[in-house]
Formats: sequence, structure tokens, C-alpha cells
Amino acid sequence: MSAIDKIEELQNLLREDPKNFQARRQLAVLLMDNGFTQEALKNLLYISKTFPDDSGIWYNLGIAYEKLKQYPKAQEAYEKSIEIDPDELDAVYNLGLVYSELQNYDNAIKCFEKVIESDNNDSNSYFSLALAYFKTNQYAKAFENFKKTLELNDEDLYAHFYMGNMLKIFDDLDGAEDEFYKVLELSPDYSWAYFNIASIEYEKGNIEEAIENLNSTISLNPADAEAYKILAKIYAKENDNDEALNIIEQALETCGNNGDLYYIGAKLCERLNDTENYKQYLQNAINNKQTLSIDSQKVKTELNKVQ
Repeated sequence: MSAIDKIEELQNLLREDPKNFQARRQLAVLLMDNGFTQEALKNLLYISKTFPDDSGIWYNLGIAYEKLKQYPKAQEAYEKSIEIDPDELDAVYNLGLVYSELQNYDNAIKCFEKVIESDNNDSNSYFSLALAYFKTNQYAKAFENFKKTLELNDEDLYAHFYMGNMLKIFDDLDGAEDEFYKVLELSPDYSWAYFNIASIEYEKGNIEEAIENLNSTISLNPADAEAYKILAKIYAKENDNDEALNIIEQALETCGNNGDLYYIGAKLCERLNDTENYKQYLQNAINNKQTLSIDSQKVKTELNKVQ
């Protein structure tokens, strides 16, 4: 029986007997597993009024609210589940994820540590703990927990990706690059790995390798404005301003209006003595100041000088 057929069967049972709580609970979980989260939530709330001390119902409510990105309500539901059953470690772990979404990293760390106390082979908890430390710039602790994650699960591509970022922070560029190549072994289409390899190769002075990996990044993710920016800057540094401007034009066509892209285009037009387009690009940069990294007032001053 397909999931949809089972959902229909359970719904028919509830039409006959709305107080068939076993069927309603089963329906709620099935609805949530198949993407009907709002409907699942309605059924879980209905059940919770009759069984307010059932930790499993509150746990599933937490999942539903989390899927709907209603994180404060998810927090309340998971906390209620844990209050009823302190050993509900799945609720503790998910509460940690919700705390992370709410940027309450101190409490997130406590949740993940509690899970690890009960199961020190839980690679997901080590990864989430490492990520919380990473977000709070506690890089030494983040490194140790990413390392532990990979000891337990060397196939965790996200752990390899963040380990690569950690090694970049510690100036171990060769080690970082090895981690990003490991990511590509696990997921050949992971564009951010190519982007990071390109950044490392550029920092090492290997221009051709940097360009090759940036082109791979753009091929896999044509909307990656940062890749276009760096690629254009590389060609500009090599004094190939025409190619750099072509890249900016391609980026604007693909990514849409972007203040930084317009400003880079303006500086390239200035180099090419194309005054009209220089002014137009500056104006467009000002018009898109929400994506402009430099002070728009400075760009206005620059524009006024050439009016």
C-alpha cells in the first residue's frame, strides 16, 4: 500500500471515529513524513489536548514546528517532551538544533554534550557540537569535535568540509585542500568545495588551477556571485580587463542585480577608459546598495567626480 493510500485509509477511519487516537497519531506521523506538515500539526495538537503528558506527542510536535521553521514553538514542544521524559535523547538533540537556529549556542552546546554523555559514539552530536563551537569562534573546540566526527564517520562530507575550513583558519592550506578534495570524492557536484580549492590555489599563486576550479564552481552553481567576483578579479590582476568585464556581464545576466558586481564592472570600465559605462555601472551599484560591500556614499562621491 502506498503512503497516500494509507493516509486515505486512516482519514476514513477518523471520519467514522474521530477519537481513534491511535489512528490519528499514525496519520500525523505519516503526514509529516510525506510533507503534509501543517495537516500533521493539526492532528498532533488535537491529540495533545487528550494526552498532555505523552512525551512522544510533544516530541513530534517539536518536529512539526521545526519543519515549519516556527523555532520558538519547536523549542517549547521539545522542552515539554524532555520535562515529561528527561531520557528522551532524540528530543534533547533536536532541541539543540533548534537552539542553534535561534543562535542560542550556549544551550545548544549543553544539549549536544548531554547526548554525547549517554552515547559517545553519536557522530551527529559531535558534528552539531563542533558546528556550535565554530559559530561562536571557539575554533580549537570546534576542530576537536569535527575530528571526532570523522573518526566515527569518515563519510560525513559536511564534517570534511568544515574541517577544511578549520584548517584554512589554522593556515594549513595543504591539509585544508585535502579535506575539500575528500568532499569531492564523496559528492563530486559540491560546488563550494571547488570554490574553496580555488581560493587556496589562488592564495598559493597557482592562477591556472584557481581559474579551473572557479569555472567548475560556476558550472555547478551558475548563481554563485562570489565565484564570478574572484574570477573577474583574477583576470583583472592579470591585466585581462576585457575578459574580466565579460565575466561580470555574465554574472549580472545569471545572478541578477548585485551592487558588488556593478562596482567591479565600474572599475573595469574605468581601466578601459569607457567613461559612459563607468558612470552607468557606478549608478547601478548605488541603486543596489543592499548588495554593495563598500559604503554607497563613497560610490556616490566617485560618481560625482566624473559627472
